[in-house]
Amino acid sequence: MELTQIQKDILLALITLARQKGPVAIKGEEIAEMINRNPGTVRNQMQALRALGLVEGVPGPKGGYRPTAKSYEVLSITPMEEEAPVPVYVNGELMEELVPEEIDFTTLRHPEVCQANIRVLGDIKNINIGDSVRIGPTPVNELVIVGEVVGRDDTQNSILCSIKEMVSLPKKTVEEYMKSPVITVRADEPILDATKRMVNAGIVNAPVESDGRLIGLFTLRETAKALSEGRVNHPVSDYMNKRIVTVSRETTLREAITLMNENHVRLLVVVDDGKPVGVITETNVLRELSPI
Repeated sequence: MELTQIQKDILLALITLARQKGPVAIKGEEIAEMINRNPGTVRNQMQALRALGLVEGVPGPKGGYRPTAKSYEVLSITPMEEEAPVPVYVNGELMEELVPEEIDFTTLRHPEVCQANIRVLGDIKNINIGDSVRIGPTPVNELVIVGEVVGRDDTQNSILCSIKEMVSLPKKTVEEYMKSPVITVRADEPILDATKRMVNAGIVNAPVESDGRLIGLFTLRETAKALSEGRVNHPVSDYMNKRIVTVSRETTLREAITLMNENHVRLLVVVDDGKPVGVITETNVLRELSPI
């Protein structure tokens, strides 16, 4: 089915607004504002789109338009109920309302430049040139892209990024990356003593143990804080992070990274039948992902 550019713009805006607003009908004026067109132009084009079965009209004072399943197919957009989540971070902040739909590498063969045009569902008007963007991991190939915005096309709802980093996460489990055996520190142990043992072991994160149970995490960052407060002889339990996250041997690397980000921790404890058998840290993940 061949559509004109204005018809494609209208459909894309309609789908984007429908995702933002839910099941309510979208008014022509809202679509016109998003694509910077006259409302009359949108209404005229809607007649043709309805005849093609791409939109349906909703009558009444709260009426407007809704996209049909066929409209998603024509624009090669995955319906919400079928899509896999792909996170988008702008300047380090997760943008939950943005959904990357397509990544097109525009300068794939250029020897010095790597750019990608990323089509997004959602409002991109607050994304500006110079902003940092991170997208992924994507489903199937586990691709993560980090770049800087160098352009934006509001009519296509796409951003042009200069790619700084790109990595495809290995489809392996944490068992292949974990460190074993688990080195712990005691909850009642003085911070200075625990820090010395961690430094000697060459680690910066350690699970905290009490009565045979893991009850938290301790890092050298907490040591620095205790040192600045003159409390390095206080027990580890006074400064430890009480949040400890465990995973199984079968947890994938992607799932592990997601858990680290969601829980704001840099270490996960790998357990088997409830017993710790290893740890996986942000540092050894990055080391394994390094291409050198």
